[in-house]
Amino acid sequence: MVLIGGALNDRSSQLGIATRLAPNFSVVCYDRRHRGESGDAAGGPGGAEERVEREIEDLRALVQDIGGSASLFGFSSGAALALRAAAELPVDHLALWEAPYQQDPGAPERQRVYSERLEALVATDRKGDAAQHFMRLTGTPAEQIAQSRSAPWWPRVEALAPSLVYDAAAMGDGRVPTELAARVRAKTLVLAGGASSPWMRESAEALAAALPDAHLEILEGQSHNVDPAVIAPKLVQFFSQ
Repeated sequence: MVLIGGALNDRSSQLGIATRLAPNFSVVCYDRRHRGESGDAAGGPGGAEERVEREIEDLRALVQDIGGSASLFGFSSGAALALRAAAELPVDHLALWEAPYQQDPGAPERQRVYSERLEALVATDRKGDAAQHFMRLTGTPAEQIAQSRSAPWWPRVEALAPSLVYDAAAMGDGRVPTELAARVRAKTLVLAGGASSPWMRESAEALAAALPDAHLEILEGQSHNVDPAVIAPKLVQFFSQ
């Protein structure tokens, strides 16, 4: 099983889930591009589609190295990448936690504006501002962002900030990619939190409806930062089928 982290995540971010899955499965956590021990300075050259293809190539190499096929679990924007990969790679089972797609008509324009500004910040090595730009997108209050920038862990966030261009690329135009989802043949579990924003659950419903073989489950009381102790049993049950 390969765990795919989301924005500002490195391979350590999924360890809480991984340790709970390890008694049942061989679990791989890896550093996506420009995270942890993986390189690719400032997001590398090329546009959004090229970045997605590079990440799928990384996953293809990883899957081949561990036996030729695997199950994938994607968290947040990592779920968007997992979905893209599942349309091209030999994937046995696919589980997706709250890919942050939005369904309203303004989603593509918001995604375009966000991505263009992010590119400019990363290109000029304004890592802290790039991280702040992402936090604003997620609705983090200005006061909390200011406090974060003076926190002792902020340098780690800044180090991961250039990788945000890959998350933006994986998200496409910000809407549920129904045509892409229709090409996925893996048995899929789409998960969302009952305490998350309503639009997050609506997007999960739309994604599950677009997938050929999907089951939707809402984890009551859970928000976007899901408790590993709650989600892990659901994943064990699903990946054991």
